Amino acid sequence: MTISSSLNAGVAGLATNASRLATIADNIANSATYGYKRAVADFSSLVIESGQGTYSAGGVRVTTQRLIDQPGALAPTSNSTDLAVRGRGFLPVTTESSLLNSSSEFPLFLATTGSFRTDADGFLRTSSGVTLMGWPADPDGTIPTFPRDTGDGLVPVQINVNQFTSEPTTRIALGVNLPATETEFGASGDDLELSVEYFDNLGTSQSIAISFTPTIPAAAGASNEWTMILTDSASGGAVIGDYTVTFDDTRGSGGTISSVTTNVGGAYDPITGDLQVSVAGGPIDLNIGAVNSGLGLTQLSDSFAPTSISKDGSPVGNLISVEVDANGFVRASFDIGITRTIYQIPLIDLPNPNGLIAEDNQIYRTSNESGSFFLWDAADGPTGDVVGYALEESATDVAGELTQLIQTQRAYSSNAKVIQTVALSFAFAIFLPVAI
Repeated sequence: MTISSSLNAGVAGLATNASRLATIADNIANSATYGYKRAVADFSSLVIESGQGTYSAGGVRVTTQRLIDQPGALAPTSNSTDLAVRGRGFLPVTTESSLLNSSSEFPLFLATTGSFRTDADGFLRTSSGVTLMGWPADPDGTIPTFPRDTGDGLVPVQINVNQFTSEPTTRIALGVNLPATETEFGASGDDLELSVEYFDNLGTSQSIAISFTPTIPAAAGASNEWTMILTDSASGGAVIGDYTVTFDDTRGSGGTISSVTTNVGGAYDPITGDLQVSVAGGPIDLNIGAVNSGLGLTQLSDSFAPTSISKDGSPVGNLISVEVDANGFVRASFDIGITRTIYQIPLIDLPNPNGLIAEDNQIYRTSNESGSFFLWDAADGPTGDVVGYALEESATDVAGELTQLIQTQRAYSSNAKVIQTVALSFAFAIFLPVAI
């Protein structure tokens, strides 16, 4: 019994050290694989109850696992969509095969890094077919509310490299100086014209024509009053605003707006200086300056000159680049200088990352041991952030693996020696009585 148990223990030692040798070989082979997580072999002894004065070897058994929660160093790259998670959390990904079938179901896998580039259809995927997933943004760049305890809202990230975009104008700040001499008795009373460009909902250039007509007093003096009429080119020249603007001529406030009377259009707010006019594509907030602020419209001296005209909105622009920020927002930049959010990449967190099931290409799937997952905004809650232009290097320490390789080789040889010794003992026990 004792000799037999010794043989079994030696065989078990060979098998367990072979498993450890396999993990070391895998780790060394993947020492340059981005996102690779070390595999380790842990030994535990087996105890067999022994009688008095005897001992039976129970041997050893091995359990292997992958240390998925052990991060590798981040290596900088030149590709904006090379992504790595810095800290806790996983990127949501799916497989290339799920894109090839026409189903809308995309199995959810997890990854800590990936060199994602657009394929022929614009999907961001790695050379091995791992495809990045995220929540799609609405046309205005906002992210709708999606469930956080399931991956049902996630879709493969698809970048249309021929994408166009524009932004309609919703706000204009108007700064113009009107000549004070034009409201004096005997002035010509001619209209002063100004055209302000804006962009409609389709990115087409339109204009608001603004006419300033001075009020000429019937007797000596100055009225300091102007009629401002606004017309919209997209509405066939229809009047969208008619306002009477009176300027202050007192010391300390001279030339600033004193009051504004609304004849047609949205009411004037004397505190903010805003009024709202409706063009063909919708409302536009027009700021002409608050009362007595000296900003926006002024009436000074004898010159008519726009001092500052600013607006939001843009014409149609072409997509030139895509980047992912630290919060996981995929932002598309266009050649007209605007940036728009098109996706959000959440980070997946779960109680036991080491309980995940490893798949090919450094991706993982959930299991009962990993626990239920939750989708967090990157850099929120327990999760880290997303780093672009970076890849996570292998977690393998080659020097440490070589040290373990030497230890394993010696342990393997020692167990082989045990088996050899036990075999000789069997032979001695069997043949020695015959010889005697």
